[in-house]
Formats: sequence, C-alpha cells, structure tokens
Amino acid sequence: MTKYQLVGIGNAVVDVISQCDDHFLTRMGIDKGVMQLVEQERGEFLYGQMENRVQMPGGSVANSVAGVGALGLSTAFIGRVHDDKLGRFYAAGMAEDGTDFVNAPVPGGELPTSRSMIFVSPDGERSMNTYLGISSELGPDDVPDDVARGAEILFLEGYLYDKPKGKQAFERAAGLCRAGGGRAGIALSDPFCVDRHRADFRRLVQSLDYVIGNEHEWKSLYETDDLGRALEQAAAESGLIVCTRSGHDVVLVQGEETVTVPVNPVTPVDATGAGDQFAAGFLYGLATGQNLQVSGRMGCIAAAEVIGHYGARPEADVMALFKAEGLV
Repeated sequence: MTKYQLVGIGNAVVDVISQCDDHFLTRMGIDKGVMQLVEQERGEFLYGQMENRVQMPGGSVANSVAGVGALGLSTAFIGRVHDDKLGRFYAAGMAEDGTDFVNAPVPGGELPTSRSMIFVSPDGERSMNTYLGISSELGPDDVPDDVARGAEILFLEGYLYDKPKGKQAFERAAGLCRAGGGRAGIALSDPFCVDRHRADFRRLVQSLDYVIGNEHEWKSLYETDDLGRALEQAAAESGLIVCTRSGHDVVLVQGEETVTVPVNPVTPVDATGAGDQFAAGFLYGLATGQNLQVSGRMGCIAAAEVIGHYGARPEADVMALFKAEGLV
C-alpha cells in the first residue's frame, strides 16, 4: 500500500488566467469577484475572449495539495479529467508539481476536461467562470482503495457534494482513510455551496477530524450573522475548526484550546488561491505535528505569498519563508 502524507479529492480544473478591466467584465456580462458556473458553450466563448492567457492545473483542493507537495511532503490527488489536450496537460502538470495524479485521463465520449476562466481586474479581484465538465462526474469508482486507505491526512472539497456521485466518492474516501488510521477533513468551499448542502455539512462537521472555512461559510452553516456564535457551535461539534477572515485574524479551535493568529495585511496582485494556499500551509503544519499557532501562521504565510503574484499556486520557496519566520 502506498502511503501519502496528504491526499486530496476534488475537482480537477485547468485554471486559465487573463487580465482585464471592469469595462470588459461588464461587456461580457461577468459578475465581478465571484465564481459562476457556466455551460460548455459559454465556457468556450469566454475562453476565446481571453488575451495572453496563462494555463495551469487548478481546482481548490488540488491547489492545496500542490502547495503541500511543494513543501516536500508526499502527496496525491484524486480527480477526473478527459483524455483530451487540457486533460493531458493537467495530469502532466500535477506530476511536475510533485503530486501523484492517481486517475488516468478518461478516453471516449465523456465531457471535456473542466476549466475555469479567471479574469483578474486591476484591483486584484478575480472573476471566475467555471465549466465543470468531466470533473463533476467523479464517483466512488474513481477512488483507489490503497490511496485513500494510505492517506495520513485526507482533504475533501465541498463542491463535490453538488452531485450524488461526488458525495459517494467523498464519503468512500473518508471512510477508507479513517479505517486506515488517517484523519479526514473538508473545505467548506463557499457560502453558496454551504447553503445547498447545509444538512450534509453539519453532519460532516460532527463526523470528520477537521473543517476549514471562512467567516461567511461558517455563518451560513449555522444560519447566523454572529460569527462568535457560529464558531462556538462548530467547536462543540468538531475536533478541530479553522476560520479565515479575509485579511483579519485567523481563529483555530480544538477542544478547549482557542488560538488567534494575526494576519499581516498584503495588497493582492491576484487573490486567486489565497484560501487554497492557507489550507496548504495549515495542513503542512498539521501533517508535521506543529501546534495550532504555528500551523495557522504557516497558512497565513503561504496565503500571503500566493496573492503576491498571478496564479493559485506558490512561486516562491515557501519553506524558506517558514524558516525566515523561525517556524521550522
């Protein structure tokens, strides 16, 4: 059985990034600063409108896993791509980043490989238009038993709950991981995802080992405008909860211990991937036995690095940044 320090399961999406101004967003009918799902025809149209586009393997949890892999841990990702040009690009890109992409590209007549057209405006806001394609067809048969059972930590993407097959894949992977002695947790993904799957996510908070979300997701989960009340309820139900707050202190709660980690404000070049790389830094700390304060600080450093450039994955040596802060 292959052992991995971190295994992720989620949408395998090629990120396609292009710069634009607000007038372009208005002209294209794109809502600024949010993620919208688009159909295949709309996705192909927007792809064709992108100038000087840059492509890279993406997907929320995949970005986190790549960040952890770049820090030197053994990582794998469970996802679904088509055997087309973008799918082969994705599989090769994950391997180049040091992460085992454990599912071969799927041949035949299924949907194309998923892609997210990300338009970055001058203020650093990113407007994401995502065509889910074949990644949304991920199912339990795509979960290799030995990979999930061999995971020391499993990281699950909340977006998978949008389809029953994804939900089954997710729960099968979590069950195998925990049966093998590993820890399984989830990223809540976004407030609208929480709205769609509140009952399932409430159950997962109680049954998984850790849950990562931002303040809007936690408030949505517990249907309150009072973040303190939401986190108090979450902490009573979960082993470990993490709450990020967009440039404000990060809160981590485990049992009777509550830790607040200060955030150094950074003007973003591109906010894409801030949450994904926070999760990467935090999970690196968790995987290597760091305490909550250090793990949270690692998450903040990784997030600050990624918003300093275009793209959702680290470019600098994040380990060197940890060392500069005296964390390792």
